Amino acid sequence: MPHMNRDQRNAAWQAAHQWRARATRTQPNDVMGSLKLLFTWLAFGLLMIVGVVLGLFFLLVGWAMMPFVRHKMKKRMEQMRAQQAQDIGGNHSEPSSGSRHQDVLEGQYEIKTETGKKTDDGVS
Repeated sequence: MPHMNRDQRNAAWQAAHQWRARATRTQPNDVMGSLKLLFTWLAFGLLMIVGVVLGLFFLLVGWAMMPFVRHKMKKRMEQMRAQQAQDIGGNHSEPSSGSRHQDVLEGQYEIKTETGKKTDDGVS
């Protein structure tokens, strides 16, 4: 078969052949090697089980804490809104009896008279 020689000259084929040879040399042939392999798999399985249990535990703890965190965040948002409303509103103190303080909104507005006519007072 002419393609067999071509495969043997292929670098990937040679690497795979070397890995196969190395794997057959490292297989446990005695009882100690078999026990070591068994304990390695048991330790790996135990670590996987512990990891899954810890993950589920922290997931449940997180779910249990969500209502408390939501309540705390809701209170914090109410406090921030109240603070923002106070900042926007400003501190209005009562004016003294001698001066009258009036808030004026700028813009265009209409004043209705008793007769129904509209007068246009524009403030710019």
